[in-house]
Amino acid sequence: MRVDKYLWCVRYYKTRNMVTEACKKNHITVNGQVAKPSKEVFATDKVTFRKDQIIHTITVLDVPPSRVAAKLVDIYRKDDTPPETYAHLELLKLSKEHYRKTGEGRPTKKDRRDLDEYGNEIPDEDWDS
Repeated sequence: MRVDKYLWCVRYYKTRNMVTEACKKNHITVNGQVAKPSKEVFATDKVTFRKDQIIHTITVLDVPPSRVAAKLVDIYRKDDTPPETYAHLELLKLSKEHYRKTGEGRPTKKDRRDLDEYGNEIPDEDWDS
């Protein structure tokens, strides 16, 4: 089965076109070699790809006949991605929400003024005594 169809079938990408774009950007390798979308994958192949700032590593266990349900994905692949990378992704999500929660929009004028005030504060002279 083609690598683009395989990654689509095991639900790592929503569309085959997204897999094709990732291949063009050299984000997908099969057994350590950069893969074109038409590269054939077989059982025991190691597929490595970069998606959402994480480098995923999977081992092909079997080739599915067509796109499979999310519950059946583990029959066709073994996820060898280290758990630390998923923890890193969680940290990235938390750091994005640190200043402003999702959906609150752009910073307001008051936010800008507060930042300007914070940057222009002069430290007290009493620290030396």
